[in-house]
Amino acid sequence: MRSSDPVIVGALRTPVGKRGGALAAWHPVDLLAETLGQLVEQCAIDPALVNDVIVGCVMQNTQQSGNLGRHAVLAAGFPESVPAVTVDRQCGSGQQAVSFAAQAIAAGSCDLVIAAGVESMSQVPLPAAMVPGAPLGPHYSPRELARYDGGLMAQGASSELMNSKFAISRADLDSFSTRSHERALAATRAGKFRDQLVRLTVDPDDAAATVLDRDEGIREHIDPAKMASLPTVFAADGTTTAANSSQLSDGAAALLIASRDFAEAHGLRPRARFRALSVAADDPVIQFSAILAATRKALDAADVSVDEIDLFEVNEAFAGVPIMFEREFGIPADKLNVNGGSVAIGHPLGSTGARMLTDLLCELERTGKTLGLQTICEANGTANATIIERI
Repeated sequence: MRSSDPVIVGALRTPVGKRGGALAAWHPVDLLAETLGQLVEQCAIDPALVNDVIVGCVMQNTQQSGNLGRHAVLAAGFPESVPAVTVDRQCGSGQQAVSFAAQAIAAGSCDLVIAAGVESMSQVPLPAAMVPGAPLGPHYSPRELARYDGGLMAQGASSELMNSKFAISRADLDSFSTRSHERALAATRAGKFRDQLVRLTVDPDDAAATVLDRDEGIREHIDPAKMASLPTVFAADGTTTAANSSQLSDGAAALLIASRDFAEAHGLRPRARFRALSVAADDPVIQFSAILAATRKALDAADVSVDEIDLFEVNEAFAGVPIMFEREFGIPADKLNVNGGSVAIGHPLGSTGARMLTDLLCELERTGKTLGLQTICEANGTANATIIERI
């Protein structure tokens, strides 16, 4: 490693709340602010030393508008000298924030950066254009629509194209979704998430209120018959249902990233380094296949093979996404989403990339394993992939 190499020195995430659930009263700015404050406290670092705060958020309107990251820095009580910026790479926004932070440090323009993500899907719901059957939103231009001759569609509808192309059945989807809940529940009961959780009360104005100490969407009991009876959402003869898709959720996550020499000079323990940061794009109609291209780019950049990766995290936007990935690369089931994923835990859009990387880092540390790869599909056919190496 070089002295300027970026390393992860801290990582925290909130428990993930169900839409309209335990975190619904939290303003997204305050939800992120609490995460930022507890992160610097955990790392025992003066926030005045932070060069930048890069925040992923998808639905940047109403409560999440106006550079949410800057508002969160101020709400956290950080010095006014700490800047912040908010980025949008759709579901990969939190992961992209990490990439931008690591790249800024590697370039020598920063020494210490917080990369974070947040989304309150309770306070800022999905736009009407994302509701099943609704027309595409106004951000699709006439020229873009003409290029694809009316073939562009919302992600849910694209999930049916993916399931068909990769021969993923309803039984496959439901079985994987059950596994996600079972693994997330087992991880929760074993205390695997405990040390990475921000302490939050359900009432943001009452420190004595009930503390949310686990992800709210994980089901303790799955009835296979009931799951199989649910109607499909995006096509009458389809396979995607509410049970085999990610949950609408609230949450935040943040990682503290430093140059190696800064970490050593300030007593910060390097926990992992970055072996590869990639982004790729593919077919915007099917949308999800870009994770395959992004993964290949990351593996090439890190000069490692799939077999050398110890753990994989693939976002469960829809259960078909990790199934497609698992089959394409021949991933053993015991290496993929070992503690469950967004089907069970939830998917607060802008924060999921940072949440997954926090989970991945902690699981590498817990098991003593070395290499982890994470990838997230994103609307309109893009994807990020990141490979980290535990130090």
